[in-house]
Amino acid sequence: MFFILSKILGFFAAPSNLFISIGVLGLLLLLTRFTRLASWLIVTSLVLLAIAGLSPLGNALILPLEDRFPPWDPSRGAPDGIVVLGGAISPGVSDARDSVALDEAAERITATAELARRYPNARIIFSGGNAALISDGAVEAAIAVREFEALGIPRERITAEEQSRNTVENAVFSRLIADPKPGERWLLVTSAYHMPRAIAVFRAAGFPVEAYPVDWRTRGPIDATRPFNSLGDGLRRTDTAVREWIGLVMYRLTGRTEELFPRP
Repeated sequence: MFFILSKILGFFAAPSNLFISIGVLGLLLLLTRFTRLASWLIVTSLVLLAIAGLSPLGNALILPLEDRFPPWDPSRGAPDGIVVLGGAISPGVSDARDSVALDEAAERITATAELARRYPNARIIFSGGNAALISDGAVEAAIAVREFEALGIPRERITAEEQSRNTVENAVFSRLIADPKPGERWLLVTSAYHMPRAIAVFRAAGFPVEAYPVDWRTRGPIDATRPFNSLGDGLRRTDTAVREWIGLVMYRLTGRTEELFPRP
């Protein structure tokens, strides 16, 4: 039930969906006697879309998330295992095209492959099933295994966790598979903006991991005042950041994490 509700509410957690819904409501109200309210809603929708899509808002919101955990320090030595979270592959497209379709978070895959070559004794767990509300049957972890093998990683080193649909399930199922022993060191590979929520969830699940952030979307503070050249790019960045902040708050309010904004 939580998964279904989170997907439904998640639609409106994306500012672009919320703002366009306001505009559509305004258009519908034009057909009624509430034309004054309709005009106000349409103008409000356009203004909000412009702010979210063209202003630096998306960058300003995502920067604190991306900068919360610094790049991993390899000086402490080799890790015992690596957990990489799903979200880098489009299962439906991959299945339909019989090819691995990577998305803009592809660095989760490529960085893990690099780590696997650098640390040949580290176990690898790819955690990701199908996060779609209406699943088409394609499972991300199975597709990821194919890609890792294509990149030269032996199949026996990789464990595919195929059941998880969200970050909470990523943590719970990965811990069961890893069964980490005292003193073992595990890396968590995910997008930098997603790392705070992922770390909070893994800690709550009793799985201590070290952050290995990848897939940065900004250059750093210099981008906090950089507007976007395209409405689509800005809306996508704002949607990503707002959903992540809402996820942090909701996970904390529902007891799925013990920290609102975890520190390294």
